[in-house]
Parts: sequence; structure tokens; C-alpha cells
Amino acid sequence: MAANPQFDVYRLPEEHEAVKAATREVCEAGVAPHAAAVDQAGEFPAKSYEALRAADLHAPHVDGEYDGAGIDALGTAIVIEEIARVCASSSLIPAVNKLGTMPLILAGSKELKAKYLPQVASGEAMFSYCLSEPEAGSDVAGMTTKAVRDGDFYVLNGAKRWITNAGESKFYTVFAATTPDGGSKGISAFVVEKDDTGVSFGAPESKLGIKGSPTREVFFDDVRIPADRLIGGENEGFKIAMRTLDHTRVTIAAQAVGIAQGALDYASEYVKERKQFGKAIADFQGVQFMLADAAMKIAAARQMTYVAAAKSEREDGDLTFYGAAAKCFASDTAMEVTTDAVQLLGGYGYTTDYPVERMMRDAKITQIYEGTNQVQRIVMAKQVLKGLV
Repeated sequence: MAANPQFDVYRLPEEHEAVKAATREVCEAGVAPHAAAVDQAGEFPAKSYEALRAADLHAPHVDGEYDGAGIDALGTAIVIEEIARVCASSSLIPAVNKLGTMPLILAGSKELKAKYLPQVASGEAMFSYCLSEPEAGSDVAGMTTKAVRDGDFYVLNGAKRWITNAGESKFYTVFAATTPDGGSKGISAFVVEKDDTGVSFGAPESKLGIKGSPTREVFFDDVRIPADRLIGGENEGFKIAMRTLDHTRVTIAAQAVGIAQGALDYASEYVKERKQFGKAIADFQGVQFMLADAAMKIAAARQMTYVAAAKSEREDGDLTFYGAAAKCFASDTAMEVTTDAVQLLGGYGYTTDYPVERMMRDAKITQIYEGTNQVQRIVMAKQVLKGLV
């Protein structure tokens, strides 16, 4: 009996299948060839950026109202997944553009959106997200960066750490305390431009993975910005930050799924060619079980991610749980699958001549950024205890 596509929950809608196919074609031709060199050099993947920009895949989430591609949350997750399958560093171009602009999309004024979103849509500019600090990672309320109102301006002082694509991005969403001792209720969000007087950057961090995506500190030394660059209302920053992460944890889940799929794709081809004891190692049951477990967990992670993406698009009330769950499960899966891929290649997997060691290094960060997986479990537990799941 033939399946009715209307009820086939595992089949993507035709428009999303088209996005997937188009992105894969772009990535195979314009991103994958540069992945190893980008990792080795620790340089921003400029050639990959141009390939993605030419195909309108660098910021696919920006709405058509602002001259963007207008791809929905599920389509954006698919784009990020496909890019991460060949180059995790390059997948942070669309992922961080969404992270940086999501506060504007959720709470920004019409004027702010009209000023900044078209520049991101065109590829003229990228947008980064400045939340974490040297002493305030998961503890967002402990931030010390301050913004003081001075007439029609705010003056920002402080430092942000672990900022993805810092120095490459032209614009930054910056969270700062506007009410002393106000904790989470005293934080506001602002747009800061790279060229604003008093903005500077630290040296690139020397990282385990995602080496092609620069990570730097961003410093604010009496940075004076117009008051109309406030995103939302004063002291609404924490709420905006948390709403943003509900949506963008889905993009990290997608990145993790892509990394895991890339590792499985490579390992499954390798074991069919590698021979030991007179036959391909793919014929050994132990190897087959490793491949089966990897494929099973990737399939589960992908379904969780796509469900969370659909909830993001609809802004469902249970997005907080599903976004955290998808990010947590998918990133744990990516770490397990990439580690097993290295194992399947044996000694070769441990060398830079093969991509799986890079994928394993890249996978690790997905368990850490946008909230560690320990924090994700706290988020999920709170939703369960509130009866929201």
C-alpha cells in the first residue's frame, strides 16, 4: 500500500527538499573544497562566504520585506545542517547572522530593522551576538558591561568574551546592565557598530575546533551610541536574550546534525574500501553496529531538530523545551558519532589527512555554546516541573 505523502511525517515539504538540494550543491562546489585549509590556517572562510552569499544562503532567515531570502526556520535549519556537513566553521555564517539579528526581529523598532536587516540580507554586513563575559557565561545576570543614559545617547563600558565572528561582523547585538544591581531585570540590548569609537577586539582565541570562525573578545571603552539603537525597551534585555536563544538553539542542533552526518557519510564510505583479514571491514558485525547506532541517533536528532524548527516558526509555547532538547540531544549525538567515526578509520582517523578528526573537534563546541548541555537540562527540567511539557 503506497504511503500518502500528506501523512508522511518523515518527508519534507517539496520547498524544503528544494532548499536542501540547492544548498548541498552549493556546499559541494563552493564550501567543501576550502574546509580543510580553513581549519588548518584558522582563517575566516572568505571563499565559502562568497559562495553562500551568491546563493542567498549567508542569512537565509531575513524576511523578504528587508530584501532577504525569506526562508523559514525549518529551511534555515536545513541550510545550516547542509553547510555543517562539510564545514562547521562556514555553517556559523548563517547561524550567527540569525543569532545576532534575532533580537531585532523579535523586539526591534521598525527603524532599526529597516536600517540593519537589508545590509545583512545583501551580504554587505554580518551580525554577531555579545552576551557572554569573562565572569558571566551561563550566569547572564552577573554581567558587568554597563550602559549609562546620557541625554539622547547611551555610553557603554565593559567587555564581552567568546564572541563568534567578532572582528569580521560589522554589527553587534550587545547586552549591558542599565540598572545597577538590577540583576536580570536590569539588562538592556543595543546595536553597536564595529566602527563606533571605543570598540576594539582582542586577539583570536586559539581553539580546539571551528577554527575558521574567529572567536574574540570585544571591548567597549566609552562607546557612545544613539539612544534609538536600544532594542526593545530599557531593562527588557534579559527577556529578549532568552527568547532569542529559544529560537537559535535550533540552529546549533542543526549544525550538530550536519557535523554528525558528514562524519557518518565519510566513515561509511571508508569502511567499504578498507580491507582487513581479507575482506572489507564493513562486513564485520561490530563495525555495522557502530554505523547503525550512528544512523539511528542522527535520524532521531534530525527529527527533533526539525520539530523544534517548526515550533520556532510558529513561536509555540513549548519552544523553550523543544529547542533545548534538540540542541542537547543533537550535540551529544554529534560528539558520539564523530568520535566513533575516528575510531572506524583507526590510525588514519587520527590524522589531519582525513576530515573526521576535524569533525570531532568541531562537534565538541556544540555541547558548549548557546548554553552548555548541563544548562539545557536545567532548562528542560524547569519546563517539565511547570507542566509545560
